Amino acid sequence: MPLVTLILSSPLCLSNKIKRRPQLNPSPNLSELSHIRLPKIACSSITTQPQSAKQDLLNLISDQERGLKTQKDPKKRDAIVKAIVAMAVFSRDTVTTDDSLSATWRLLWTTEKEQLFIIEKAYLFGTQAGDVLQVIDVEKKTLNNVITFPPDGVFFVRSSIEVASSQRVNFKFTSAVLRGKNWEIPLPPFGQGWFETVYLDDEIRVVKDIRDDYLVVERAPYNWKE
Repeated sequence: MPLVTLILSSPLCLSNKIKRRPQLNPSPNLSELSHIRLPKIACSSITTQPQSAKQDLLNLISDQERGLKTQKDPKKRDAIVKAIVAMAVFSRDTVTTDDSLSATWRLLWTTEKEQLFIIEKAYLFGTQAGDVLQVIDVEKKTLNNVITFPPDGVFFVRSSIEVASSQRVNFKFTSAVLRGKNWEIPLPPFGQGWFETVYLDDEIRVVKDIRDDYLVVERAPYNWKE
């Protein structure tokens, strides 16, 4: 998405190193069996694993200024992308394109150069970028990509969407608007593509798109409307 817009398998149980068992007689008696110590099995929690991976990702992006700093730090970018790839395992068999996708999502971090350019250069227009949002309604098949410029400015791109699979959504831009307090400039639509939500829970959503860009967003504490 110009303005919108891996797979590891992990065992649920890990065995500690097995100690060599004592040699038994061909016909052991009960006293011999009682001295055998079986290895302990440590099962990783299905809940703890994704929560830990999620926290690792959030820690990595917490000081990256929505991705501005990451552009100049290839090692940091690689570490964040690896964390995203690792997280995807926890959602690879789940549906992330149902009603749970419908929300106002607020940008935490991205690799999308167009969004980052606008965020960084907003001062040239005598303003600064506020919340950057994705507003998705699966039932209505709509997607708005929004960059706010408080107190009154906003740039948003309208799109139509179609669910393509359990994790992929196709989109097509339909129009764009640059709006101020008492004025509005319509702009033409300019593209289409797809994005995949590779992880989704009650708090965050992690996305990979057609251009191999990545996006981490959180559920905003409000619903944005035009």
